[in-house]
Amino acid sequence: MSREPAGYAEPVSSQRDPHLVTPAGKPRARAVGLKYRGTPGPHNAITDVPGVEVGYVTRIEGDSVRTGVTAIHPRGRRDPGDPLAAGFFSLNGNGEMTGVTWIEESGTMQGPIAITNTHAVGIAHAGIIAWMRQFHPGLTDVWLLPVAAETWDGYLNDINGHHIDEAHVIRALQAAAGDQPDEGSVGGGTRMNCYQFKGGNGTSSRLVGYAGTAYTVGVFLQANFGRRSDLTLNGIYLGEELAGDNPMAGVPVIAPPGAGSVIAVVATDAPLFPSQCKALARRVSLGLARTGTIGSHSSGDIFLAVSTANPGGFTGGDPLGRGAEGYDRLTFIPWGKINPFFEAVVQATEEAVANALIANEDMTGRDGHRSPAFPRHRLAEILRR
Repeated sequence: MSREPAGYAEPVSSQRDPHLVTPAGKPRARAVGLKYRGTPGPHNAITDVPGVEVGYVTRIEGDSVRTGVTAIHPRGRRDPGDPLAAGFFSLNGNGEMTGVTWIEESGTMQGPIAITNTHAVGIAHAGIIAWMRQFHPGLTDVWLLPVAAETWDGYLNDINGHHIDEAHVIRALQAAAGDQPDEGSVGGGTRMNCYQFKGGNGTSSRLVGYAGTAYTVGVFLQANFGRRSDLTLNGIYLGEELAGDNPMAGVPVIAPPGAGSVIAVVATDAPLFPSQCKALARRVSLGLARTGTIGSHSSGDIFLAVSTANPGGFTGGDPLGRGAEGYDRLTFIPWGKINPFFEAVVQATEEAVANALIANEDMTGRDGHRSPAFPRHRLAEILRR
């Protein structure tokens, strides 16, 4: 470990500036001196978007269980049935996000989102349906196409051990709240690596003014991607200086550097068309690129964007065509005015990656595999130079 540089100290939980620490007292990117453009919301998190709730179940047991579930309610637990404008984008398709064919077809989605490990994505899908049937049974009378996504956690976790079941998914969905969510090794991000450091969950938000209204754009990532040799933060190339202590580089039968995947969820209360949501989802790619990734062939980089505006705007979605004939009407930001929202996605994505890295510690898991924490003190020294 390097000497702690003068003028830098780890934030503690008593210093509860949410821009600097997580609810568990872990440091965030701004606490170590990283600087980002744009104005974040009160929590600098996806939950700054009104109505959005995030919940976790984390499983760390014995030597081999390092996994969990993340739940996101775009409209909150009490109103999952009102469809949202939605769009998705796959930067690289070596991954899974269920429900996206219907999003592509209809431009809408409804219900919560669950993110977990690769071999539990089917359980997450089934768990959403089980939760909806228990708490909103009228919404499952015909069919439901939930959004469940994954990244691979087999380096530290016994991924084939069936350590996630429907009850864990239901608990995560019920635990969701609109407060600042924790980051790092929690929920679905428990085992994940990012740039071959300990990774996991990261989030950030930006405020965008339009026509006298302050809107929020929030980004949530499950970050499990990137080669150490590409790492860049705040425009500073770190890949060479931080190349040491990389246990993943010497482990056989592990996916090549850069593999693993990243799932991004973008939410905003700005009124958008489905095609505009898809355009926001594409901009996640640019925020990730600012941190150095090339979008590895072995990584599933899949992004979803939703607008929580226009409540009740999609009334004609009954798959059986029931109900009286009529028209739906949507308010939306003109295409010519959408650039500030693109900028917000790029900025929040870049910071969310850094938060996932900074809010972490070493973790050891199955077969003694170790994932090292990002060296925060060394980064502080580099920034000072």
